[in-house]
Amino acid sequence: MSTVRLKPGHVQPVWTGHPWIYAQAVDSVEAGVGAGDEVRVVDPRGNLLGRGFYSPGSAIPVRILARDETTQLDAAFFRAKFEQAAALRMAMGLPSAAPGQETDGYRLVHAEGDGLPGLMVDRFGDTVAVQFGTIGMKQREAMVREALRLAVGPRAVLDRTSATTAKMEGFDPAPGAARDAADGALDFSERGLRFHIPVELGQKTGFYFDQRPLRARIEGLAAGKRVLDAYAFVGAFAIAAARGGAREVVAVEENAMAVQVGAACAAANGVGDRVTFVKGDARKALAEGAGTFDLVIADPPRLAPTRGAREQALIAYTKLAENACRATRPGGLVVVCSCSAAVDLVALTRALATGATRAHAQATVLERWFQGPDHPVPAAFGEGLYLKALVARVDAR
Repeated sequence: MSTVRLKPGHVQPVWTGHPWIYAQAVDSVEAGVGAGDEVRVVDPRGNLLGRGFYSPGSAIPVRILARDETTQLDAAFFRAKFEQAAALRMAMGLPSAAPGQETDGYRLVHAEGDGLPGLMVDRFGDTVAVQFGTIGMKQREAMVREALRLAVGPRAVLDRTSATTAKMEGFDPAPGAARDAADGALDFSERGLRFHIPVELGQKTGFYFDQRPLRARIEGLAAGKRVLDAYAFVGAFAIAAARGGAREVVAVEENAMAVQVGAACAAANGVGDRVTFVKGDARKALAEGAGTFDLVIADPPRLAPTRGAREQALIAYTKLAENACRATRPGGLVVVCSCSAAVDLVALTRALATGATRAHAQATVLERWFQGPDHPVPAAFGEGLYLKALVARVDAR
């Protein structure tokens, strides 16, 4: 096994449990190591810090999977990790069979949060969708699939790895990922709401499970309100708001298939008469809202995919907050979300304050929300807390 040696001054985060080895922290890499090979990571004195798979050319060439010399990164290792992840979800109430709260759609494996950096697994009823984030994980795909079969027993395993990630890591994405699904769709329940999503819709693994807690909160806030769900995708927020008693919900999404699927899901859940799906630009819908909504939800795609894009993203979040506040009537509520790890809660709050001021409004933050418990985060891994949301009251200045 080849060795990756760190520079002085870069050991402490890894020693305390941070799972990533950044390229700038690497002093040397032993000759002969290939893409995806297992490597040892040591400090400048040669003390072991951990072991993982090597990704040459990546900004994160190693992600730690084991902290000792003896653990074998084999099929038994993966199966044990999957069983531990499933047990953790069960302790958190997932899946759930509680009447009216039936849930069999959730994140089963959250990469670093479950000790498997480079691998995401979402469960959609009896189907699981996987995303390989490193070449090392992809090279062990057969091992991963077999361990999933033994630990979870899914009917189908879909590979939903993004082409961008595959290209960056140097492997080919799996073609025809939908072929394992019996009907080409993901069928699951969330809090008693049923969803039927064609696999070709292709957002992440197929759904945004990380917002489940906030969707439940939106449902509790929506009674009697006129609601705008911007960046709606299939309208999970909109459908939750409608079930919560909203008098009218407008869901705006630019993806035509998502609009069609969302409308069908709303109808299937008995709220199709109160949710209007609109194919269009969410930014335009927010800008033209003109204070007519009691509750506005602005949950855009990731605006800062890298730290280098942070400053430009903050400009975009500020404009987003400004338009969201303009669309909210005085005394109403605005919900502003960010799934960009590079934009922390303080920065998002500042963007909301600035945006509200530009809209001649005052925003008072009432609640702060984060990703759900099926998206765990190691204490030493601040980057893992990527999702944050602000619920604020909007008043005229």
